[in-house]
This record gives sequence, C-alpha cells and structure tokens, in this order.
Amino acid sequence: MSVSELTLLVLRLGFLLLLWLFIFGIVYALRSDLFGQRARKMQPDAATAPPAPFPSAAPVSLTQPPVPAASASAKTEQFTARPSPAAGGAPENANARNATRLVITSGPKAGTEFPLTGESITIGRSGDSSLVIRDDYTSTHHARLMLWHDEWMIQDLDSTNGTFLAGNRLAVPTPVPLNTPVKIGATSFELRR
Repeated sequence: MSVSELTLLVLRLGFLLLLWLFIFGIVYALRSDLFGQRARKMQPDAATAPPAPFPSAAPVSLTQPPVPAASASAKTEQFTARPSPAAGGAPENANARNATRLVITSGPKAGTEFPLTGESITIGRSGDSSLVIRDDYTSTHHARLMLWHDEWMIQDLDSTNGTFLAGNRLAVPTPVPLNTPVKIGATSFELRR
C-alpha cells in the first residue's frame, strides 16, 4: 500500500465518521423537538425539615371542563382589586388555600378558567399536557405549575422562548403571586381566588 492509498483511506474513514456525526446530530435535534427536554427536579430547601415528596412529573387531567370567565364588569372589578406594590401592599403568593382557579387573560383561549385542584398542571404544545397551547412560541413541554410546600410555583422546562412572570424571564422555579401575569408564548394567565 503506497502513501497516497493510505492517505485516501484515512480521508474516506474521516469523511464516514463526519457523516455519522451529522446523522446523530439530526436524530438528537428531532428527538428533542418531538419529546422535549427532561425536566429538572427542584432541590429541597436545606432550612426545611424533611421535604414533601416532589409532585409527579406525569401529566394530569383537570377534573372539570373549562368554564367561561365572568362578565366584562366582573373582570374590571377583578383588575381594580389588585394590591399595588407602590401603595405598600406587596402581592400575596398563591397557595392551596387562596388560589382556586387559573384564568387565561390573553391568547386564543382568553376568558377560559380552570379550577386548581392541587395537582401539577403541565403546559405546552403536546397533546398530553394539562393545558395545551398551540402557537409557534410554545415548546412541546414548556412549563409546569405545581404546589411546592403549599405554594404555587411555576417552573420553566428548558423551553426555547422562556416563561415570564410579571415580565421577568424565569430561570428557576418561582412562587406565583395572586393576580400576576404568567406569559407562555402568546398566552398569559393568572392565578386568582
């Protein structure tokens, strides 16, 4: 075998290896687009005694069908009843006792309400999500709303376009204040009494 034949063989093997790496990259990208990224579990606080078990990551169905929101005048009253941080009243965090419903305030399903049952609510484009949002800015498995130590928390599941709470992009699971907008894609919702 001459030097030129050996060089040609090495180039062929290198090209074949590069081709296989390209194919594996495509398969990985398709897999994450179809099935989404794995969700990270929240770490328990070191200051608390034994933490409650982590809520199930499996999608759950809401126990009642969506109900249309109240009349326009009732909506106006709800918006004016919000506490103002400038007036010294910081918004109260939503918990299992004071938050009873999720109200979609903007997007294709605006005006729809869902009862909060205490179970996790998965949000995304996937048909197995509890709250399905079909738009170009929502990931397959975008976010999760869950009870953690009796407080409602919103967790972004490594979505492409992010989850926003009161206009701020979330990096870690964050408590959700009552009547504070959570924006996912083109849809916004709030937790209310």
